[in-house]
Amino acid sequence: MLQTVLALALVVAILFLAAYFLRRLNGGRGFGSSGPLRVVGGLMIGTRERIVLVEIEDTWIVVGLVPGQIRTLHTLPKGDLPRTGDSERTFAQWLKQIAERKNEGS
Repeated sequence: MLQTVLALALVVAILFLAAYFLRRLNGGRGFGSSGPLRVVGGLMIGTRERIVLVEIEDTWIVVGLVPGQIRTLHTLPKGDLPRTGDSERTFAQWLKQIAERKNEGS
């Protein structure tokens, strides 16, 4: 019984050590945070639907996420969102303005 407990403790220690070294090799960042991609904001529009603003270098891409599907909704040059206390509400207002402008042009 003691031998089994020690073997289990050794396996758990090796897992923690491997995770530590992977984090050190990755520069202390999480696994998904490397590269030029950055999520600027997001908005839940339903129980399983979401709109996300993604920044890639000097471009913003508005992406729609639904179960099993990702679609590009709009692409625009990088800009500044107005900053208020509730960033999700600000993103929602900005997205509504963009949608209204697009509908007026159609």
